[in-house]
This record gives sequence, structure tokens and C-alpha cells, in this order.
Amino acid sequence: MTRVKRGSIARRYRKDILDFASGFRGAHSRLFRTANQQESKALARAYVDRRNRKREFRRLWIARINAAARKNGITYGATIHNSFDNQVFLNRKTLAQVATPDAYRSPRLVGAISGEKH
Repeated sequence: MTRVKRGSIARRYRKDILDFASGFRGAHSRLFRTANQQESKALARAYVDRRNRKREFRRLWIARINAAARKNGITYGATIHNSFDNQVFLNRKTLAQVATPDAYRSPRLVGAISGEKH
């Protein structure tokens, strides 16, 4: 079998890995083997953290809705339950956006959710 000299292909592969790791600290951006390991770890963490970001935002929205609801004398669970009972189909992101900045609209929203007539 003939010998295969893969200098240019291997060099391009190593260059791509080192370019990916260019912002890493120390040997992680300079040495190919450690940069290769860090690339696989970074991509794995990026995959996990894309899912964690969704989880964290949901927690933030729930906290904001709960704070606005408690300011108006009702709990978060009761707010969500009443919103489905009264067919106010707003998701948590929208509810959090409405409830947080505007103190005037917040009691009206809670009233609409709890079924009171204004």
C-alpha cells in the first residue's frame, strides 16, 4: 500500500480547532491536544446550556408573575389557575412582561384573570 502524506489536510484540521479555541486561556488555545479536548467540552456545554437557558427564563417569568400577583393579594398558582378558568390564554413570558413594568395594568390584569368585572 502506498504512503499517504496528509500534511495539508491535517494542518487545516488542526488550524480549524485552534481557531475555534482562540479565545480560550493558556494552553487551551495554543496546544492542539488540549484545544481539541476543550472544543468538545465547549460544544457539549453549549448544547446543555441552550436547554438550561429555557429553564432559567421560565423560572424568571414565574418569579415576576408571582411578585406582581402577591402585590395584588393572590398567589402565583391561583393566578395561573384562574387565568385558565377565565380563558385568559397568555403564556408566562407575556404575563411577566405585562406584570413587571406597569403598576397600573397589573391590578387590572389580576382582576381580569380572577374574573372580576371592571
